[in-house]
This record gives sequence, C-alpha cells and structure tokens, in this order.
Amino acid sequence: MENHIEKSKNNQPVALVTGGNQGIGYQIAKALADNGYAVYIGSRNLQNGEKAALEIGPNTHAVKLDVTDGTTIQGAVKDIEKDHGCLDLLVNNAAIASVGNADRSVEEINAARNASTASVDDVKAVWETNVFGVISVTQAFLPLLRKSNAARIVNVSSALGSLTWISDPDCWARESFGIVYSASKTALNAVTMAFAIELEKENIKVNAVSPGYTATALNNFQGTDTVEVGSREPIRVALETDGPTATFTGPDGILPW
Repeated sequence: MENHIEKSKNNQPVALVTGGNQGIGYQIAKALADNGYAVYIGSRNLQNGEKAALEIGPNTHAVKLDVTDGTTIQGAVKDIEKDHGCLDLLVNNAAIASVGNADRSVEEINAARNASTASVDDVKAVWETNVFGVISVTQAFLPLLRKSNAARIVNVSSALGSLTWISDPDCWARESFGIVYSASKTALNAVTMAFAIELEKENIKVNAVSPGYTATALNNFQGTDTVEVGSREPIRVALETDGPTATFTGPDGILPW
C-alpha cells in the first residue's frame, strides 16, 4: 500500500467517490483509477469498500464514510489529507431511494412516495443522505479541494429532479415524481447550483449529472439501463478537467433544471 500512496503524491490526481463500493459509484471509481487517479472509495461498510478497492486494483483505497455521520466524514478528510494533502475531485454519489423493505417492488415503493401519504420520517431519512449528506461532505472537503489546481465536484442527481421536465404534461416520468426520492434530487440540484455560484470565483467547478434509469440497488435492479451505460455520463463529467460549471446533464445531453 505504501508504494502506491507514495506514487500518488507525485502529482497524481486524487478523487473520492462516496458510495463507491457498488453500482454507478463503483463504475466511476474504476474509470478514475483506469485514468490514473488515486481513488478513495467511501463506503458505510468498510469491508465492502475494501472488497471493491481490491477488485479495482492499485491506486484504489477504501475509507469508512457514512455521509450522515459527521465522525466518519471527518475521519475520511483526515485520511486523505494525511496521504495527499489535497483532493482534486469529489463525486457525491451516495444516495438512497427509500427506507422501506429492500425487497419491495417499484410499484410498492411508488405507493409510498405520494405527497399526500408519504411518511415524513421517510422523507427526512432519504433527504438526510441525498441532500444534507452532500452538503456535509462537500463542506468538510472544501479545504482539501481548495488546495487543488483543478478542483471539481460532481453530484450524481436524477432527471426526476428536473422540475421543468417533470412539469411537462407529456413527460413520461411525470407520475413517478414524489416528495421522497425525486424531490430530494430537486433539492440536490438546488444545492449544486448554490455551491457552483459560490465557488465559481475560486475556479472550483460544481456540476450535477443524471445516469438515467439504471438498474442498481437503488431501484431493486429494475432500471432499464446497465450500470455500464448509466455510468458513461457521470464518468465523462468526472474526468472533464476543463469543462464548464453549473451544468445538469444526462445520457442525452443537457437537462433542464
């Protein structure tokens, strides 16, 4: 381990992917490692993160990171600061869709999302990860991002968070919008814009990206796209060091906020 840590200090870009032990996050972490990054996989379960890091190979490390737990967030900051002294890329990927039984069908999950019947406790739990977790992690890592010459923050969002798209009567996903998961992504988009506007003067780029309807644990693997397809746009944005800031894109290009 010491060998590749020493190598990464030699002008090797450093990235952290929250929830990087599976799904889209895993694919992003793998692509970053393949492109020469020293990659940290943030995982609530350290063993799962270590397994993913071992599979991806050299220059990939696991850190215990629960985005709802400030102690683990600060621990991850200290680990990366100790090893590298800076962070070039933060990918806020960790998210949950619900807090119900993981074996529920999409239909059952949908039944619990409606504004008139959704449990406020469920809303709070999902937003704690998808919104407040992103704010907490981003704020904690800003000191390390500010030490990079080309810092970027990529927030993995969803097209369901687009109020412009979802309000169109012809939108095919209109009936899927609810106040638990979908609205959390709308809030995440607002958080993305707030950070992008504030950090633009520091040349720190902040963008939101939607993988599309991808089959992952998030939707009980009922999405229509593979993780390989769904990760393409997040990977493109993550690797783009000279791109714009304050953008929201998906597999088919620019998405309306």
